[in-house]
Amino acid sequence: MGIYLSSPRKEKSSEDGENARVRYGLSSMQGWRTTMEDAHAAYPDLDSSTSFFAVYDGHGGAGVARFCAKYLHEQVLKNEACSAGDLGGSVRKAFLRMDEMMRGERGWRELAKFEDRVDRFSRINYDSMCSPMSDEFNDQNDDWTEEGPNYDFRGPNSGSTACVAIIRGDQLLVANAGDSRCVLSRAGEAYDLSTDHKPELQEEKERILKAGGCIQHGRVNGVLNLARAIGDNEFKMNKSLPAEKQMVTANPEINTASLCNDDDFMVLACDGIWDCMTSQELVEFVHEQLNSGCKLSAVCEKVLDKCLAPSSGGEGCDNMTMILVQFKKPIHSSASAGKQEPLPSDIPSGSNQTPTGTNS
Repeated sequence: MGIYLSSPRKEKSSEDGENARVRYGLSSMQGWRTTMEDAHAAYPDLDSSTSFFAVYDGHGGAGVARFCAKYLHEQVLKNEACSAGDLGGSVRKAFLRMDEMMRGERGWRELAKFEDRVDRFSRINYDSMCSPMSDEFNDQNDDWTEEGPNYDFRGPNSGSTACVAIIRGDQLLVANAGDSRCVLSRAGEAYDLSTDHKPELQEEKERILKAGGCIQHGRVNGVLNLARAIGDNEFKMNKSLPAEKQMVTANPEINTASLCNDDDFMVLACDGIWDCMTSQELVEFVHEQLNSGCKLSAVCEKVLDKCLAPSSGGEGCDNMTMILVQFKKPIHSSASAGKQEPLPSDIPSGSNQTPTGTNS
């Protein structure tokens, strides 16, 4: 059977929600894959002025994606940069913090809890771990130092993309590592707010080569078809380099934009969607469905069904996850978002340009 089932799993996990700023719908489907390795997070009220949405597309197992879905948004709020008004700095540190948290004994145990099979890349048999997850750890405990038989665990060789969108007032921040994507619909036009981090991109290629890697058949060292990801420890072993300059890095590209009343919605989706539809095609399809009165999760479900391949192999056979976020009008300015400093704006109103990311 390999990596594909004999028939696709079309059952969907869907959800709708809203607050005073946004309404959202989401859906995920396993499809033709033998396992579901996507995860997501939707917190319209991360705090009193902030909404947080994210998709995580795992590879080599579901553990890293599920780990990020549980912890990344918490780390954004915990970081001192967030309380100081530097939301972008806080998000960047949260991405890099995921790799740090997954090391050592507690990281190993947490990943074991999230995995449902043997991780074929790291060759860790999570079912045979020496003892169950300790109850003494909880979400409020940020001390990740623990003695145990896996204290020297360097991190998983499985990994996950991470595409995060944070709304505060009229400010939208998108942080991305990997090939999941965030797209904004402005007056019916699609604007990519993230870059698909493939190894062939010049900036990614330069970093990979400087870190001692190579690109074969479009893959880092002939293995990974992503240049940025959380996890994937085997590509982050150069002790002479910081995390941002490793062969594969969790360091996110960050784009920001000021929302305006021409902005209808944004979509976050894993590459299983973008393999089958362009950004503009998806925006147009969503507009058609919204005009017909579909609720947001139902729109997402229709997209998943549209992208699902009729037979196994090729495009339309990946796991699929999509979050659709609709902005309520009028969009309030950042002045109403409390004491947080406004984010810089990269997309002027009416612009036809794709925003330029801030990379490190």
